[in-house]
Amino acid sequence: METKTVESSIASTVGKLLRDNFGKGPEAIYVSVAAPFVTIYLRNFLAPIEKVLYNQDNRVRIQKTRDLLMNELLPEIRAILSSETKQPVSKVFYDWSLDNKTGVIFTELDTDEVCHECHDYIGKEKVHSEIYRFTEKVQKAPTSQDSFKLNSRTLVSRRDDILVLIEKELINSGFEEQLRLSKRKLEKSMLNVSYIEYALGQEIADIFVDWDFDEDRGYIVFILNPKQKNNSRVEMSGQ
Repeated sequence: METKTVESSIASTVGKLLRDNFGKGPEAIYVSVAAPFVTIYLRNFLAPIEKVLYNQDNRVRIQKTRDLLMNELLPEIRAILSSETKQPVSKVFYDWSLDNKTGVIFTELDTDEVCHECHDYIGKEKVHSEIYRFTEKVQKAPTSQDSFKLNSRTLVSRRDDILVLIEKELINSGFEEQLRLSKRKLEKSMLNVSYIEYALGQEIADIFVDWDFDEDRGYIVFILNPKQKNNSRVEMSGQ
């Protein structure tokens, strides 16, 4: 099956699943499939009751409620992605930007296939340098990292061996949800967005993060504006 057909089918099926369970589906869904990643970008996604909580500045409650619901939906989302891509899917990750009313659901397929065009993109070395810098500052330097630009609008970064001992102990003690919420806020605040934009020559529309705590692996998903950015106006302050 052609990639565009797979992407369209995933968007339709996942969109219906979210609509049936949240009471309101995303206004738009953009699916990117390029081995080894599949990303599902959701726009204008905020249920009516969530709007009330958001207006009351109760973002934490929205996050926790979504976590509970997503835990119920993840097995079905895994099945959808595996069926559509014809590849095993063991784990699915997600994150939200409540201020932008956006979100992302993504997976790393259990496959040896790699989109070589996605693996080699302009600015990759600088992107890795900034991700290494901020990861070392907020946790510890990754033992390895890689990234893939799935298309003109989607970049996925993967980092290995980044958890410090206190984080591992919190996970073992059952505080995984609290740790995840805190790390999301911290990582997004520490990343030098301007430098990443300079490296890529594109503006960043959204940033999402999540972790595979079992494998000690962290992911960052950048949603990009395809319009080229004027690099000469951006200071290289990421180093």
